[in-house]
Amino acid sequence: MIFTEVEFNNFRIYKGNNPIYLAPSADKNITVVSGMNGFGKTTFLMGLVWCLYGRQMDQVDDFYKKEIKSYGGYDKYIGNSLNRLALKEGRTVFSVSIVITDLNIPEIPCQEIKITRAYDVVTSASDKVQILIDGHESELVKGLGDTKLTAEEIFIRDFIMPMEIAKFFFFDAEKIITLAEVADKQQRVSLNRAYSEVLGIKKYEDLKAELEEVLLRIRQDSASANERMELEKLQAEYNQINIEVEVKTEQIDNNTSDIEKLEFEATQIQEKLIREGNQMTAQQLEELRGKAATLESKLKILQDELKSSYDVIPFAIAGDKLLSVLNQLDIESELKNAQLSEEQVKDSTDKIINDLIAQPKPKDVVIDYRVEDFYKTTIKSLIRKHFFSGVPTVDPEFQFIHDYSDTEKNELGALVNSLKLSFKESFRRINGDYNYSKNELSTIRRQLKLAESNAEDPVISALRTKKKKIDNDIESLTAKVNSLHQEIGAANNNKGQLKRRIDNISQKIEVSKSLKAKDETTKRLIGELQTFIEEFKKQKKESLEREILSGLNSLMHKKSFIKKVDVDIIGDEIDIQLRNERNEVIRKEGLSNGEKQMYASALLKGLVEESNIEFPVFIDSPMQKFDVKHAENIVRYFYPSISDQVVIFPLVKKEMTQDEYDIILPRVSNVYLIHNLGNDHSEFKEVKNPEDLFQAFEEISADAV
Repeated sequence: MIFTEVEFNNFRIYKGNNPIYLAPSADKNITVVSGMNGFGKTTFLMGLVWCLYGRQMDQVDDFYKKEIKSYGGYDKYIGNSLNRLALKEGRTVFSVSIVITDLNIPEIPCQEIKITRAYDVVTSASDKVQILIDGHESELVKGLGDTKLTAEEIFIRDFIMPMEIAKFFFFDAEKIITLAEVADKQQRVSLNRAYSEVLGIKKYEDLKAELEEVLLRIRQDSASANERMELEKLQAEYNQINIEVEVKTEQIDNNTSDIEKLEFEATQIQEKLIREGNQMTAQQLEELRGKAATLESKLKILQDELKSSYDVIPFAIAGDKLLSVLNQLDIESELKNAQLSEEQVKDSTDKIINDLIAQPKPKDVVIDYRVEDFYKTTIKSLIRKHFFSGVPTVDPEFQFIHDYSDTEKNELGALVNSLKLSFKESFRRINGDYNYSKNELSTIRRQLKLAESNAEDPVISALRTKKKKIDNDIESLTAKVNSLHQEIGAANNNKGQLKRRIDNISQKIEVSKSLKAKDETTKRLIGELQTFIEEFKKQKKESLEREILSGLNSLMHKKSFIKKVDVDIIGDEIDIQLRNERNEVIRKEGLSNGEKQMYASALLKGLVEESNIEFPVFIDSPMQKFDVKHAENIVRYFYPSISDQVVIFPLVKKEMTQDEYDIILPRVSNVYLIHNLGNDHSEFKEVKNPEDLFQAFEEISADAV
């Protein structure tokens, strides 16, 4: 996949129509787009993400989530993206277009796809997306829509780039260090989904889920009238819960959007109160607000960690029972092995006795059947005594209670170890930090309220009344959102119980003769697919560990710092641990920002190597936080090999020196400088000869307004 051309039309600082050609040539895969701060480098990357994902762009990167929140919601955020000069001229529409080539979509063979997202600040309730396939709209695209997303948006997510993995291909190198700071359960689950998508695991898991649905339908077709009635009832309840979860999720999204708008309005009123009350300088206000915002972010993280702990607390309470289950699983595992060994003993014994019986007997020897039975029994006992004495005897009446697979048993063991080793201390720390931060935030909020004085003034009184109402509305909506989250959690638990009941009934159904072959084939395929997925995950885990370690060794100048990388996938979570030469875990929080960026870069490189996905990579601030040696390693080993198309946005002379540029110069195909013509007007200026970048930068900087 190649992003051949990108076009900005009255989008933020890019006034008018601004196309830029990005296609690599032959073995030159790097495009450089440079400009001074504020000229439009970050806007370029933001425009790409907006063009592809629109209203859902906040799910790609926390940076966009914070930006959208600071504007009071998506509509205000994106509505502010019309170029100011274009607005003065009476224009109301802005857009971003991406032309994509070398895209392999078996369902839709094509040479070129053009995606355009536009927004009219006067008439649009939402942005409009158009997809042209070889210059024409396609009926295949139009047939993909649903109640939540347009057909075009679904096409982008399914056939162009799934949103979960965009963060790995469009990123700010300075902010990508967040990948190294994954801490809570929600972040680990989110990253696991992204990794599954990137590494190709998800498509096999989806296929297995589809086969399980087929197996369920086969069983249901063989059910008796009573069984069918019960299954239909359970399935109806299951489907109803799905609908309720979707409705509640949509309510959460709407309420969250309303909260963001109210918080934005409350902030503006608070600023007015402080200005009118003349109790605090603007600088003091900003410092106090900064502290409050930091504490609010910290509280949210701690609250998420507490919520994650709440999921585990029931297991901690039932610790003794979990240990009993684990002990039972050990016994069952031993007995499974014993059963296999017992079968080997019986098979070997039967062969020896059969061979003995088959030996020809002298004609004058007559063996009574009682003697023969005696020696058979005795020989069996002696064979076990002398050859299989270490094999335990299995009680044929023994019943397996749980019958877990090795993977399920290991996951339970990991949970028990976590509860025994780290959970108690972690919960105590999180709870203490949460209470301390909450008290500190309350103190700051009281200080802010003190600034809202002069209550006798009618203007201030009206503002305070309005702010109080907004604060109450925010509190009410937040309570609703929390309640909805709890209801969704309860609904998902009910779904799990219903699914197990449906599966149990289906397993007991006697499959009809006409469907027996299909049933057995589907079961066999599910079993083979499950085995394949487990082996595939294991292979990907091991190869990803090697790739990350290899990347770290090539990028970091402290070669002996990290000796081993462990990728642990437990359930729906993923955790990556770095270990030193003593096999001790290296705390990623203790790494410097430069080392975190190196780790994140090595992780990205490993994922790209393992995925075999041919996506272009766009990197803003590519050389931030690096010392000289790390910077050289990045430009020598990372950018030239990370993808077939790499677009970087360095700040020339500050983020990238002439020596560093000379290293990648043989791989540079296109070079552009962002030429600033005024406060609200930038355009792209091509540097025809890539080797002239620094000279052209000097010239264009001298002309900057």
